[in-house]
Amino acid sequence: MSLLHVDSVRKQIGGRQILNDVFLSCSQGQIVGLLGRNGSGKSTLLKIIFGALSADHKYVAIDGQVKRSLADTRNLIQYLPQDSFLPGHIRIKTIISCFCNQAHAAVIKDHELIKPFLTKKANQLSGGEKRILEILLMVYSDAKYLLLDEPFNGIAPLHIKLIKELIRKHSQHKGFMITDHDYRNVLDISETIILIQDGNTRKINDVQELIDYGYLPERST
Repeated sequence: MSLLHVDSVRKQIGGRQILNDVFLSCSQGQIVGLLGRNGSGKSTLLKIIFGALSADHKYVAIDGQVKRSLADTRNLIQYLPQDSFLPGHIRIKTIISCFCNQAHAAVIKDHELIKPFLTKKANQLSGGEKRILEILLMVYSDAKYLLLDEPFNGIAPLHIKLIKELIRKHSQHKGFMITDHDYRNVLDISETIILIQDGNTRKINDVQELIDYGYLPERST
């Protein structure tokens, strides 16, 4: 089974140590949830793994093959940023065809949540509608690993449930790393939880540990 291995990630921004010898891994068939307060380095870590942001030091490997740059991760890792990446002036059906192979494009175009928007341009969609399309483009890509930064942001609760089911389905053959501003979404969908705190990663085995580490207040139990 394929393995994404991340080790010794260090990143300093503005004199502040954001990440300090961070370690984590993700295999195909696994959903890893990243928790941490705002500014803890979750997004920074995902960008470094993807290759879109440089690190002071990092070790990123897939199946033992070191990946040093964005070019090295192409077709292996896809990254969903917090801000929409859809080109606003292009029609949805064209974006889908450009992003996916023909078979996967047909599946997305036939999806109940996408069909009504095929002839619209991306800048005519709401934030939630854009997000749903972006997630579909991710899960139907050929990448082995998907890094999703706040994928549920702006999506209606009913559709969040559908997106979670979609992620669970595709996690049978892909590896996922997921963040969200609502920790409950991360806990609900992830089988492995990693807390980023003070620049370090901690594997969480029980919700009580999140309370013990000061991430959650006592009343959340």
